[in-house]
Amino acid sequence: MDVFDGLPDAIIVDILNKVGDVRTLLRCSSLSKRFNSLVPQTESLILRLDQVGTTESQPGSPVGNILKSFHGLCSLFSKPAKPIPTANLSPNIPSKILSSFDRVKNLEVELPGGDASLEKGAAVKWKAQHGETLETLVVFAFRSASTVSSSPASSDGESDAEFVTGLKTRVMWTISALMAASTRHFLMSGVVKEHEELESLMVRDGGGEGTLVMGTEGLRAFRKMEAAQNRSVVPSVRMSMRHAPSLKLESGICLESATLVIVRPSEGYSDVGDDELATEAFAGNCMYGEAVVALLKCRKNALEMNSFKLLLGLNNGSCGAFCVFPFC
Repeated sequence: MDVFDGLPDAIIVDILNKVGDVRTLLRCSSLSKRFNSLVPQTESLILRLDQVGTTESQPGSPVGNILKSFHGLCSLFSKPAKPIPTANLSPNIPSKILSSFDRVKNLEVELPGGDASLEKGAAVKWKAQHGETLETLVVFAFRSASTVSSSPASSDGESDAEFVTGLKTRVMWTISALMAASTRHFLMSGVVKEHEELESLMVRDGGGEGTLVMGTEGLRAFRKMEAAQNRSVVPSVRMSMRHAPSLKLESGICLESATLVIVRPSEGYSDVGDDELATEAFAGNCMYGEAVVALLKCRKNALEMNSFKLLLGLNNGSCGAFCVFPFC
């Protein structure tokens, strides 16, 4: 007798929750009738999208269309030669893959790659909290990193002229993070509305560029909003920006043009808790965490940006950002 035959259904479901990986669980569902009935009850899932595929039906025999659709879904789990931009993913892709699961409460989604086009050596990391729209965004970026002899953490000052010279790049880093977070928010719209029991959602990049987080209240607000079809709105925001031309860390690393930006919606704006928000966003990374603590001691500069719509063109099962219209 199979040892699983002696286990109650609740214990098997708990084991499946520990497995989490959607690809593995879908394979498990084909093992037996019992597994086929229990896999959809899994509450905690990890969905890794490695490649863009299409599941649109094509002219031909019904069997051929089924095989093409199955191949399209399977291709999403295959390893690509290079990362696929997130903007090329359609909201119906994750919702179709997760359509077999009925009780999803905790979902992690790993995307194939980031969106930012950066010069060699540069890095932009961000973490966003979303509800119906953006709630908070923390961006940390630098132009390059090098190893130096150990020295106390410090951040050199800069003249107004030097600040203005690099301001364009820092603003573009922030806008790139805002657009990336908004794109992921739109990408998860189908999943959030179809899985009403969902309590927590995390969307992250395989390369570690950014993370989008949605809690219970944010998910509830997102479900209530009217369907936006092919657009995602970035609200008017206020940005608290700190910058150091050369930031030397105690770990012996020197970051050039290190930047920390904390973004909140303009409506009801308050900077209370900004320091805690920034340190929590990168608490799991020693270098970034140390850099953020050092940047919080730098002079703060306030900026504002009007709301804009990020339009997403739907074509052959994919969506790509192609235009940004500012609000008046």
